[in-house]
Formats: sequence, C-alpha cells, structure tokens
Amino acid sequence: MSLNFEQKVIKILGQDRAFWDPATKLCYSLDGYPVQKHTPRAVAMPETNKEVQALVRLCLEEGVPILPRGAGTCLSGGATPPKTPCLLIEMARMQKILSWSPEDRTAIVQSGMVNLDLSVIVGKKGLYYAPDPSSQKASTIGGNLAENAGGPHCFKYGMTADHILGVRFVDGRGEMVVADLEDGPDLVGLFTGSEGTFGVATEVKVRLSKSPEMVRTFLASFSSMEAACGTVSRIVREGIVPAALEILDHLTIEAVEASVFAAGYPKDAEAVLLIELDGPRDEVEADSPKVVKILKEEHPLAVESTTDAEQRQSLWKGRKGAFGAMGRLKPNIFVLDGVVPTSKLASVLSKVAEIGKKYNIVLSNVFHAGDGNLHPNLSFDGRDPSETRRAMEAGLEILELCVMSGGSISGEHGIGYEKREAMRYMFDEADLSAFRELRRCFDPRGVCNPGKFFPTGGGCKEGRSAKSSEGLDV
Repeated sequence: MSLNFEQKVIKILGQDRAFWDPATKLCYSLDGYPVQKHTPRAVAMPETNKEVQALVRLCLEEGVPILPRGAGTCLSGGATPPKTPCLLIEMARMQKILSWSPEDRTAIVQSGMVNLDLSVIVGKKGLYYAPDPSSQKASTIGGNLAENAGGPHCFKYGMTADHILGVRFVDGRGEMVVADLEDGPDLVGLFTGSEGTFGVATEVKVRLSKSPEMVRTFLASFSSMEAACGTVSRIVREGIVPAALEILDHLTIEAVEASVFAAGYPKDAEAVLLIELDGPRDEVEADSPKVVKILKEEHPLAVESTTDAEQRQSLWKGRKGAFGAMGRLKPNIFVLDGVVPTSKLASVLSKVAEIGKKYNIVLSNVFHAGDGNLHPNLSFDGRDPSETRRAMEAGLEILELCVMSGGSISGEHGIGYEKREAMRYMFDEADLSAFRELRRCFDPRGVCNPGKFFPTGGGCKEGRSAKSSEGLDV
C-alpha cells in the first residue's frame, strides 16, 4: 500500500517532529504581520540538512508548497503560510553553532540559531554579531538572512547582507546549493533578502565583529519632531558616524512609559533621540564633545549620557520594547518600513501624520533616523473589518509617499504579503519580469513561499484593492 503525504513526512522525521493537529498548526498561521492568516497543512521540524532536502523533494513530488520559517517575527507576512495549504518547515531545531574562528572572525551556524545567542557565545572572545534587529532575542539568523534584516545599529554597521559570507541552502529543485563569496558568482548576494522564494537556508557563514572598546549612549528629548530630525541631519552632515541614531515620537513615549518597558523617557517631550557612539576609546572621546555641542545648539529639553553598561541598557529598554508597548493602544499593530532621504525626515513625517488622520487610524513613529528608515506604526482593531481596511490603505499610501520622496518601500522588513502591491511604485513590468525569471532559476515550479513578493494587481492604483490569487506559481 502506498503511503500518503503525511505518512511520508513521518517516515522522514519520525512521529515526534511532524505535526498535524489543529492547535499546533494554528500557532503557525501568521507572523508579525497581523492581517493575513492561513493554516499550514502540516508543520515539520527537521534537524539535519539531509532531512530538509528530503522534505523539499517530497513536496516537489506531491505538489505541496513549502514555507521555511524561523521564529515568525517577520513583520511583512513573509513567514505567513500561503492560502494553498503548505508544509511549514520550522527551523527551530537547527540552532547550533557548527564552527567559529576568533582569529578569522567568522562563524558557521545553522539557520535556526537565534541572533543574540550567537553574540553571547562568541562574546567570551571579545566578538559579537553586529546586525541587531529589535527582535534579536527571538529572531533567527536564517530569518534575518531571508529579509536582509537591519536594526538600530545598521547605520554604522550595515544590514545582514554586509555580514554574510556564505550560505548552504536547498533550492526549489531539491538541490543542495553551497554559495560562498570567494567562489564564483555572487549567489550569496542573490539569496540574501530572497524571502524564502529561492529555497530553504540550512547553514550560514557570518562575519563577526570585534566588541567596541568604549560605548557612550546619549538620550536627548525635544519639544518638536522637527528639532529631533534636524539634530540627526546635523550629526550626519558633520561627518560623525554614530553606531545608532533612533527617534521615538510622543505617542510612542507615552505607550512605552505606561508599560513594562518604561525607560524614564520625558513624557512632556514630542520626540526623544537616542545616539550611540562606539569604537576605540580615543574615537568615542573625540566625537562625544562634537555631539554635545550639536545637541546644545539644537536646544533640547534635556540631555543625559552614560558609558555604564547597565544604564545604557536602561536607556535602550524603551526603544527595544517599543513595538510591544504599542499593544496598549490597540489590539493589533501594522509596522511599516519605508525609507526616505534623511533631509526629508521631518517633512515626510508631517505628511505621514496627515495620512493617519485622513484614514482615522492611530499612528505613532519609532525609527532608524540615521539612514531614514521609517517605522510608522498603525494601531488598529483587527476584529473591525473597516478599521483593518483603513489601516492597510493608509499603509500603502505612506509607502507611495516614501517612493515619491526619493526613498524606498522597504529598508529591512522585506516585501512578503504586505508590500507586494507596492512593488509597482518602484518597479515596472520589465523589472518584475526579470525578478520572476531569476526566481525560476532556483525555483522553477514556484513551490517555495508562493504568493509573496510579486504584485497581483494590474497596476499601481489597482494594486491597492487587488485580491490575492495564491498557490503554486507555475
């Protein structure tokens, strides 16, 4: 008697690492993007490269879509199952550091390793892994790779792509591909940010950084968002390169200070600016007076600074917990990810506020000011279809504004479900066709994370109301 799909998965993994029960599948029905919600056909938890490859080949034989998933912290729906029931390949059990070299400052890790865990392990040798998304306590290296994640310190240290040296992945043909920056075409660059549409990453070779000799963190509060943004522009214009330049607006401050993430931010401030300098002691001590001078000239309400690790952690507590604190405003939050030139931060934020009022949506801002990566937070009640629709429409209009202002629809969250219709704000049909052809090189049958990245509507305006047509992209 031939085995059915479920029995074949069990044959590969065993009974204890394959899940079909409704409760388990419900836990994997969405990621950090709260709008789309689909239940996978099954959840598989491989532990080896060989098992991942066997699962992908089985899905090819059976015509079942594949969704690789790390911790599910993605904010664009990239880790949300497609409408066509898929096999969700959960990488949480592949979380080992396979090897690392303090001398070469490199490490090879399984893709399910949690971002912050890597820094903890290599920290004993004075090293760390620089990309630091706000979800770094939970998000995985493989998930960061899929979305090309950034974080507060990407202004100085760059995105995930700047720290990836090699990738081993099973592509949509069921083949094991080993990509290395030192060998042949840049498959590493192609795979980074491909959002699981090329295949399933199993191992990642990363660059490690030397822990800074000194770190100084400033917290400045301002009576206006314009003053905070102006300070950022001046710091950048002066040639100072802080590790981080982060801004939180008044509504975010209120939510943070009323939550478990309270960090002592002044409640009367319209904006607070976190500035972090790091590196050799001489460099930090040389730049610190320059920052203090700029701050004084911008007339902040208050300024404090510290080099003490515990006090610095306290200042960062509110920023790192800001998205969690937003739950005090509404049951759901839609976190945007547009990018604009830093010179246009204040003017774009003013227009963003107008869009929030236009759609009657609670809107707050916390963002990477140094590189113009905005994170407007649209708080809404997902149980109310009208409010949900308004939030989504406001989000698309904000992304269009970012592009019209000389920016981009994404800085670090990826496209996923959320921004696929907004792709036409930046790319024409020739561009999108080239992207599709590139994908087919790795995934000719479209089994890997279908329904993501590519727009479904017929044009820019139509895309705002276009309905999804998912399944295998054959």
